[in-house]
Amino acid sequence: MLKRRIGWVAAAALLGLGAWNIGHAAYIHAKAQLAQYLLQTAWAETQTGKAQAKPWPWADTYPVARLTMPQHGVDLIVLAGASGRTMAFGPGHMDGTPLPGEAGNSVLSAHRDTHFAFLRHAKSGEAFFVEGPNGKKTRFAVLETRVVDEHDLSVVRSTSDTQLTLVTCYPFDAIRPGGPLRYVVIARPAEKPSTVTRHTPRPGDEHVARTAADRNV
Repeated sequence: MLKRRIGWVAAAALLGLGAWNIGHAAYIHAKAQLAQYLLQTAWAETQTGKAQAKPWPWADTYPVARLTMPQHGVDLIVLAGASGRTMAFGPGHMDGTPLPGEAGNSVLSAHRDTHFAFLRHAKSGEAFFVEGPNGKKTRFAVLETRVVDEHDLSVVRSTSDTQLTLVTCYPFDAIRPGGPLRYVVIARPAEKPSTVTRHTPRPGDEHVARTAADRNV
């Protein structure tokens, strides 16, 4: 009888833990979606000329660009800074790199299970758009995808050409966040979709360097 009671208690505890995990995941997704609505309002203010328009009074970040990829239903406001706190609400722009659409290598980071979940479906040659505060829209095409070690500095290396580097944790279906690998999508401006070869990750193909993404991207 005692063993049976212990078994029921253990089962109840496991069910409770599972429900908490599901609820926690739902909360994270709801938080990310709600933030985007508030950020859209701040973005509209930014486009009217307001500098560093905060999405809410206590925010320590502000919109710097808008990223859209219609074929995947993506419409995201990019925020200043790539800290874990900022990426809870949207993609973060790495300080010290050019703004998206400007000359050089602009680096953006976001979580693999929310805002950058679509990257797993992005294909070489696919187009997406980046809009700046002044309304200028740049059309990018995916040039390359790769998996690198979290310490790979090559992904944040400066370039003379305009480039957009999107970084998130890898693998996408990992149970625990913050593993040692990062999934990287590199894109360049394109007047029309480019025909390029997709880079398929292979064991031992990862580079050793550090990216702008936090360990819990």
